[in-house]
Amino acid sequence: MKRIAILGSTGSIGTQTLQVIGANPELFCAEVLTANENVGLLIEQALKFKPNMVVIANEAKYSELKEALKEEDIKVYAGKDALAQVVAAGTVDMVVTATVGYSGLLPTVNAIKAGKVIALANKETLVVAGELINDLIRQYRTSIIPVDSEHSAIFQCLAGEGNNPLEKIILTASGGPFRGWSYEALKDVTPADALKHPNWNMGAKVTIDSASMMNKGFEVIEAKWLFGVDPDRIEVVVHPQSIVHSMVQFGDGSIKAQLGVPDMRLPIQYALTYPDRIHSDFGRVDFTRCHSLTFEEPDRKTFRNLDLAYRAMQKGGNMPCILNAANEIAVNAFLHGHLSFTGMSDLIEYVMERGNYMVKPVLDDYVATDREIRIVAEEWVKTNGK
Repeated sequence: MKRIAILGSTGSIGTQTLQVIGANPELFCAEVLTANENVGLLIEQALKFKPNMVVIANEAKYSELKEALKEEDIKVYAGKDALAQVVAAGTVDMVVTATVGYSGLLPTVNAIKAGKVIALANKETLVVAGELINDLIRQYRTSIIPVDSEHSAIFQCLAGEGNNPLEKIILTASGGPFRGWSYEALKDVTPADALKHPNWNMGAKVTIDSASMMNKGFEVIEAKWLFGVDPDRIEVVVHPQSIVHSMVQFGDGSIKAQLGVPDMRLPIQYALTYPDRIHSDFGRVDFTRCHSLTFEEPDRKTFRNLDLAYRAMQKGGNMPCILNAANEIAVNAFLHGHLSFTGMSDLIEYVMERGNYMVKPVLDDYVATDREIRIVAEEWVKTNGK
């Protein structure tokens, strides 16, 4: 029985992880469940899955959570410090990092230091501090198994390849709801428009990042750290059908791809069961009905966030941390009507040009960078936003 801690159990990845656990009770149990704000759903999950511990990051909601679970044999905690600490519990075998944004960094660091296997769905952890995370993984002799569909695909394609020379990683992107749109047309996009992803069901932050192509930019940076590949050997191609989840090209010219229907439960289950595969009732690709798989080059001039992510990766140091903090402020401002869709890229580029760049940051530097950049970005929104 593998005991799972889920950071962000009430979000899209978290709820689907619980579906996988619920379908395989003989293999997995939910040991720890955590949430940021959604105390109602966290209570429902706790009553159903009977974890050992639950944590609500928002301390104002502790009393409601504690009262609802008073008859249960469940330890109840609150606050960001508790969120970072429960992952180190001796009863936890694997930590699924399903939170969104920078908030996943410190709990992931603590889990690694406790020797836990990380099922990584929080891409920002590697975007912000990829070099640090890799150093810690080596130091504490544990491992990361990617959960993102694209990185899971690459991970699966590399299985069994040993030291065979890897020539290129090819990350696929759906193109989001605005594929083919002009820059002028993007200026009038509303949050409601951007939240309509054509293929995937995700939370608001990830959906907006997908629409702006920042999500793909983050995945490029994540791929660099997960697979040790130089930036110039990571290629993005737009694949609107989202059937080919990513590919790898080897030194002999052969290409391996992982295919499947767009269902995040598949890479989640693979991460939980690795290196084994178990049966599932997820959908299957029907090639008699799938008449066309198309690929095209992304438009990095119109969707500038992808280009900004490449720039941050090539610069290195704390620049990806600056990129991420600016993007989190930009997305929040867009969702609340304070910034236009194209204004998000303007903000991010401005902050990247003025952030305090460090070549060799340590953990405290990343924390300080995130805090400082958010202040700069919020000031820019007040001055230049709607």
